[in-house]
Amino acid sequence: MSNYYLAVDIGASSGRHMLFTIEDGKIQMEEIYRFENAMTNVGGKLLWDTKKLFNEIKNGMKECKRLGKIPCSMSIDTWGVDYVLLNEEGQVLGDTYGYRDHRTDGMDEEVYKIISEEELYKRVGIQKAIFNTIYQLTADKLQRPEVLKEAKTLLMIPDYLNFLLTGVRASEYTNATTTGLVNPHTKQWDYQLIEMLGLPREIFLELKLPGNEVGNLRDEIKEEVGFDLKVLQCASHDTASAVMAMPHLGNEGLYISSGTWSLMGVENTEALTRDCDRKSNFTNEGGYDYRYRYLKNIMGLWMIQQVRHEANDALSFAEYAELAARANSFPSLVDANDERFLSPKNMTEEIKQACADTRQQIPTTSGELAAVIYKSLAACYGNTIKEISANTGKQYKVLHIIGGGCKNRYLNQLTADATGLTVLAGPSEATAIGNAMVQMIEDGALADLLAAREAVHRSFDIEVFNPKGGERC
Repeated sequence: MSNYYLAVDIGASSGRHMLFTIEDGKIQMEEIYRFENAMTNVGGKLLWDTKKLFNEIKNGMKECKRLGKIPCSMSIDTWGVDYVLLNEEGQVLGDTYGYRDHRTDGMDEEVYKIISEEELYKRVGIQKAIFNTIYQLTADKLQRPEVLKEAKTLLMIPDYLNFLLTGVRASEYTNATTTGLVNPHTKQWDYQLIEMLGLPREIFLELKLPGNEVGNLRDEIKEEVGFDLKVLQCASHDTASAVMAMPHLGNEGLYISSGTWSLMGVENTEALTRDCDRKSNFTNEGGYDYRYRYLKNIMGLWMIQQVRHEANDALSFAEYAELAARANSFPSLVDANDERFLSPKNMTEEIKQACADTRQQIPTTSGELAAVIYKSLAACYGNTIKEISANTGKQYKVLHIIGGGCKNRYLNQLTADATGLTVLAGPSEATAIGNAMVQMIEDGALADLLAAREAVHRSFDIEVFNPKGGERC
């Protein structure tokens, strides 16, 4: 009997526990537990409820015990940029903010008083996004200095959840690169930059690569869930895990990791930190085996998620896609990457206002709203591919769409049409698969990343979408 590997994949809107095995060279996957996740508004602050998250992690582990399928190891991945600050005793200091909170407004200018935007990009190669950890920590320095002064350790969210499981403090490389504080050449924290910014150097732990064994479960956790296992660090930034599972067998695959965010880019073996990369707002986030994810953050399915919530979740995402297809001729488009859509009070009204501001027809039905969102995303994908080709000097024929958004057949076809590329959609659970791939490689069940990608290619159905007319629009 093959070993079980538990991938705990937590996104900004939901989390899931996936059990994996490998049989006859094929990866087998079973979802055993799923839960909702969201930032909570507490007195006007957007916060993460890490206690609830940890309880859900334990609930999923208990389901393993109930099923009699005990994993030999587990790993946790989450979104990037957010963190906790711990004191000497391991207690969380202050609130755990979510990246959509507005406390970082104006913090970019505070950073640029110390180091220019151009010089910062040359040092770290991370795109300008107001929610980056570098701006969050600057907000801490200015708005709650007493918390930062007492802090002994900074842990990104998945590292903190590992700490709750094992009692061991360890920092993982791929998630740390989203902070804007890691040097892409040394592949460790940029301590000179950290000191320039007036941040406490000692809270930043040495970065470990995916595959690092954090430890076994604490005794009380072992007793609560009913078993013990090894806790490993996967590529704990969810996009890093998702890109691992791209079923492209070469080294230059073009991808969109499609979910709450659309992360669109390619894998490189070195960081590109030129002025053209900065002006195009590309990032160089760390990947497995020190690969770089040269990508752009695009607002993604967050827009339709919010529109759906504002309509009391009366329609499924599949129904929105069907209505959008019927309203496909609706002409209006918005800039899907405009910061006005990052955290508006009402997404539906913000989209309508954006159309009004640009003197376009205002959507009035659910189908028209969905069509505006999906067609605007596809247009953004088309423009981004042109930028990637210009900056890398390479032409691409195939685009992989991985993650939950790959199930949206309407958007997939729009993307093929807007880019002029053949779209290969799948696997939908790429993040969890990439999470498990690290565990399988470390256990010896898969030889290396190439062998793991070959196994993904064999194991999961991939749907093909060809562009209509065969030319980029």
